Amino acid sequence: MNKINGYTEEEAKKLVQYVCDGKKEGKTLSGLFASYAKKTGRAKGSVRNYYYALLRSTGDERVRAMLQGTELKAEKIIPFSELETDKILKEILIQKSKGISVRKAVLTLAKGDDRLMLRYQNKYRNVVTKQPERIERLMRECGLKCGSDEARARIEAEINGLYDRLASSLKEENKRLTTLLKRLTDENALLRLQIKNMQN
Repeated sequence: MNKINGYTEEEAKKLVQYVCDGKKEGKTLSGLFASYAKKTGRAKGSVRNYYYALLRSTGDERVRAMLQGTELKAEKIIPFSELETDKILKEILIQKSKGISVRKAVLTLAKGDDRLMLRYQNKYRNVVTKQPERIERLMRECGLKCGSDEARARIEAEINGLYDRLASSLKEENKRLTTLLKRLTDENALLRLQIKNMQN
């Protein structure tokens, strides 16, 4: 069996057995992914992605043999309707406007369901990439600043910050140079006085 996310066939068998045993004990898939990730030193997302990719690889004879009698199967994914998609995206955009990351927003929205979280995240990224005008429309509907306005505001804030830092730096440099000039002027006056005294 070809590797998926770097897993060997032996590792795949171990994961299948681990999930089977865990489900018999009433553990959740999310919890099993997390504990298996900790046990193997892999990322939880990598374990989850591999697991679902494995369940969908039923065209491979070795995968079918591995899953036989386990009752593990990938549920059929029903696509989001346009209405559901808009609702999901609006919620993510609202959370983002509050400074919450997309990852945390989709996790909250999915109520801890890793598989659903991944679907929400993929849907969001897909729409952002392929339908940016839809994102802008939804932002307007939510009363949020559109991406271009937000980007412009961020750039302006960065420019203002840079200007303030430069102005402050120049002010400090000016103060330092003024102090230095005064000291040099005083030293110069002192030297002149000493030379005059020596001449007398």
